[in-house]
Amino acid sequence: MKMIKFLALGIVFGITLSKAEIISWYRIYEMFHFDSFHMYGVIGSAVGLGLLSIQVIKHLKIKNLYGSEIFISDKTGGYQRYLFGGILFGLGWALVGACPGPMFILLGYGYLSILIVILGAIVGTFLYGIVRQRLPH
Repeated sequence: MKMIKFLALGIVFGITLSKAEIISWYRIYEMFHFDSFHMYGVIGSAVGLGLLSIQVIKHLKIKNLYGSEIFISDKTGGYQRYLFGGILFGLGWALVGACPGPMFILLGYGYLSILIVILGAIVGTFLYGIVRQRLPH
């Protein structure tokens, strides 16, 4: 019963993504063909809001629900791992037509073929857990 608020938040998030057409394969197709600004505007807004939120958390020293200070570590290492990860993420996104956020929303809409993508995401996460110690971090 304690998790009901998270379920409600997930439903609101799913409705928001649906109404904003973020889950539309055609919007994703337009984005990767540079035919529309829609997805770039949404992603850019999310990045901007994230940057602003991080700065507010750092400046005001906001605490988490348990009263501990939120610590945001500096990123170390080269840009190569972010570049490689971004390329893999983008290729998967382009091939599948969905990023991880809307996968369950698409399932809720009744697109059962997304189960293949969800299974692939689960297997990929499992394999990453196996090889994580051998990867440069």
